[in-house]
Amino acid sequence: MYYVYVVRSEKRNYYYKGLTNNIDRRIKQHLLGESATTKRYLPLRLVHVEICDSRGSARTLEKYLKSGSGREIIKEIDSNL
Repeated sequence: MYYVYVVRSEKRNYYYKGLTNNIDRRIKQHLLGESATTKRYLPLRLVHVEICDSRGSARTLEKYLKSGSGREIIKEIDSNL
């Protein structure tokens, strides 16, 4: 099982989209500043998680969320939180 997730910076208008097979470990890494990509955007909060059956389907979803229409969906999800 794979997870596609979105975290948002509380300081800047920045969303990070990623995929992992261990969501707890990966989110903890982001929140503790152990991820080089997101540590300068701390503090972060988890915005969205989706479960996928395979790495391939997770990668496809991650690529979609990084596209223009995917970013719009993320903003809509985030505004409803």
